[in-house]
Amino acid sequence: MNILIAEDDFISRKLLGNVLEELGHSVTTASDGEEALRMYQRMPTRLVITDWLMPKMDGLQLVKEIRKVQDEREDYTYIIMLTANIAERHNYFQAMDAGVDDFLAKPLERIELAIRLRVAERILKANSRIQSLENVLTICAYTKRIHFPDEGWQTVEDFMRNHLGITLSHGIDPDYYTKILKPQIEQLKTKRAGNQS
Repeated sequence: MNILIAEDDFISRKLLGNVLEELGHSVTTASDGEEALRMYQRMPTRLVITDWLMPKMDGLQLVKEIRKVQDEREDYTYIIMLTANIAERHNYFQAMDAGVDDFLAKPLERIELAIRLRVAERILKANSRIQSLENVLTICAYTKRIHFPDEGWQTVEDFMRNHLGITLSHGIDPDYYTKILKPQIEQLKTKRAGNQS
């Protein structure tokens, strides 16, 4: 996953970038909120890790600006806020209201970061699946199979079971039986009786 880091402290930015790359992610870095916003506008990422206190534009304002840009996009951006100051915790609700999804305390612990990234990946994956379900599904007019992104073509039964937890049973619509099938069955019986005589 490509992760955008906004961190004004060079050493913290470098350490965080190295850890993220060791965990298998690609990293883009910015030294302040304004630079991070420009990078995000040029190439939006699904995950942003930002420091709270930065020059030019602080992390809280960056989050608000990202949410404005993100409202025009379909893909959700997960944002983790870094904070070194325990006293900032009283502002956590303000940060959540601005659009922060999670917090990480400084100094950063590798295991804590890895755990938070797993949660972020799960949420982003679930968000993508929900968006796919909200979009119009393609159903083959001939086979009645459903095309689902990243999974290809599948039966309606498989789709309902795998994505909605519903098991389908089959039956015949009584109106269809009365108006279509029953006359056809009667016609076949009459035809067979005529052929046998």
